[in-house]
Amino acid sequence: MLRTGALFHEAIVPSALFVMGLSAGGMFLIDLVWMKVHRRPSTGLAFDCDDPSWPRTFTKLCGFAGSLAFCALIYWLFPEYHGDFYGRYFEMLDIIMPFWLVTALPYFYLIDRHMQQPRDGYWHMGMAFALRWREVDGRVIRQHLLGWLIKAFFLPLMFTYLCADLEKFLNFSLADLTAPNRLFDFLYGLCYLVDVGFASVGYIASLRIADTHFRSAEPTMLGWVVAMSCYEPFASLVSRQYLAYETGPHWGDWFSNAPVAFALWGASIIVLTAVYAWATVIFGVRFSNLTHRGIVTNGPYRWTKHPAYLAKNLSWWMISMPFMAQGSVEESARLCLLLLLLNGIYMLRAKTEERHLSRDPDYVAYALYVEQHGRFRFIQRLLSRQRSGLPKFRR
Repeated sequence: MLRTGALFHEAIVPSALFVMGLSAGGMFLIDLVWMKVHRRPSTGLAFDCDDPSWPRTFTKLCGFAGSLAFCALIYWLFPEYHGDFYGRYFEMLDIIMPFWLVTALPYFYLIDRHMQQPRDGYWHMGMAFALRWREVDGRVIRQHLLGWLIKAFFLPLMFTYLCADLEKFLNFSLADLTAPNRLFDFLYGLCYLVDVGFASVGYIASLRIADTHFRSAEPTMLGWVVAMSCYEPFASLVSRQYLAYETGPHWGDWFSNAPVAFALWGASIIVLTAVYAWATVIFGVRFSNLTHRGIVTNGPYRWTKHPAYLAKNLSWWMISMPFMAQGSVEESARLCLLLLLLNGIYMLRAKTEERHLSRDPDYVAYALYVEQHGRFRFIQRLLSRQRSGLPKFRR
């Protein structure tokens, strides 16, 4: 056993919060102290002006309370949140909610007094609760509630996965690392532990002062459908009823008598999974599905616009290909088509995200740079040549 983690193992929720706190503290230290992100124009803050307003602050606090009530209504209404699966998440809320409520007043007051446009989503929510409808912008309210809906859906999932992966990590025996298959399992699980750890921080730490606030939420139903189909409880329905391509033995069984091939194949899967986790880590506290929270252009995003999707889908092919090749030609073709359909869902996710982010000129400039200088630009050029050779039809 990893005895150094025994204390945390007895209380997995505090352990997960401790890990998240260390991650968030480190990222905020880098962002605020070193990179000074709070001075970016994109924060909407101007520290050279000071316009304190307690009435405006209390209005935003009402909006904040209304946002929490909106999430509470979702958890109370839907049976999905009444089982044991999300028990650790609600235990986490019991721990951090008092801290949230205590720090909300000074945070809203200090941020509001330096905002260039202080009438944000929280202000409009507060005005709506005060029944002052003439001053409420419905578009701002919708975007605000969509942002909180995203947080209410994804934060429970990410934190629950974090607790499960952290528990596996703390229970892992050091002696097992000498076995190649167990070493693979450890590294593979560690990649996803890092991924969900940073993702959990991202959904909690949406703060304007750190330039991690929500700019906008995905505006189309297609974008929501393809994204939500990749996560529970919808993912189980899709994968079990329609895209069940995983059959047969584990890929490692295929290489059980070939240790060198096992090592090379397994290392390739680990590298791809590590790139997937890296794509989450590089977001820092900006990570969030279905939202625009700032454009990330470094790390693996220098190579391609969608490194996480590319790496994850390639890893699935490497995990699945051995057992796909064991059946008949007809069965192998069927399984490959199912996996291709799953790849197609992620392709749609990529396209809807690009369409959403393309409203930001910074993303348009970034996308143009990647198309011209990215590692996989030859694919785009090949597709462009193929399209240019096709006959053109009038609309």
